[in-house]
Amino acid sequence: MKQTAVMTGIDSRGVATVTLDRAEKHNAFDDAMIAELREVFDSLAQQDEVRVVVLASAGKSFSAGADLAWMKRMAEYDHSHNLADARLLAGMLKSLFELPQPTVARVQGAAFGGAVGLVSCCDMAVASERASFSLSEVKIGLIPATISPFVVRAMGERACRRYFTTGERFGAVRARELGLVSEVVDGEALDATVDQIVTSLLGNGPLAVRQAKQLVSDIAGREISDTLVEDTCERIAQIRVSPEGQEGLAAFLNKRPPAWLESAE
Repeated sequence: MKQTAVMTGIDSRGVATVTLDRAEKHNAFDDAMIAELREVFDSLAQQDEVRVVVLASAGKSFSAGADLAWMKRMAEYDHSHNLADARLLAGMLKSLFELPQPTVARVQGAAFGGAVGLVSCCDMAVASERASFSLSEVKIGLIPATISPFVVRAMGERACRRYFTTGERFGAVRARELGLVSEVVDGEALDATVDQIVTSLLGNGPLAVRQAKQLVSDIAGREISDTLVEDTCERIAQIRVSPEGQEGLAAFLNKRPPAWLESAE
């Protein structure tokens, strides 16, 4: 029987919980876990019934980053093998980042190295006040290269110039200030806060949520040109005449719950 390092469950609401399940290794990941995660994310992306994805982990740590045995193997690889190995990690992170469903990271403890990349790829993150973070690659003569596109988007260029180069460990409150996490709560309130966010997401139109997420990706960083303005006009026109848009407007005007709420009860 294949031993898995990733557990995935989908509840009756359409909430998928993806759990890193190597608590005895502080959920450190290796090439096998990376491949599992990529397979899971690619599968979830194709499932329209999945409305929200929560990324969690077992035990005290969120993830210690790269597994020591994997790092030892990488140290023995030549350039071409290291390049192929890096592409596997980069592909998994991109798959998580591009999930059409909104994603929520549940961070209960330490998140080091590549684990900061996982958190950065999620749309939002809730952290326990006991959580801590470190981009520690420079401490062993490496750089956080494959995770950098996502971490820089999450934390900003100026902050990354500091934490990429110092490898300092910082706490959950600082992570919130930097934009890496959305909420910092007492550990006992972690699950309740995650569920509160999930419930908020589920209260909205499923198609609208997906398109709103895509809208941010498509608009961010672009010049406000006539082309961009016309694109946004076309998007709202299309969703207004869609079945979901028509149902949402009718429900609002008639002061009744929309069908997506009734079907979820």
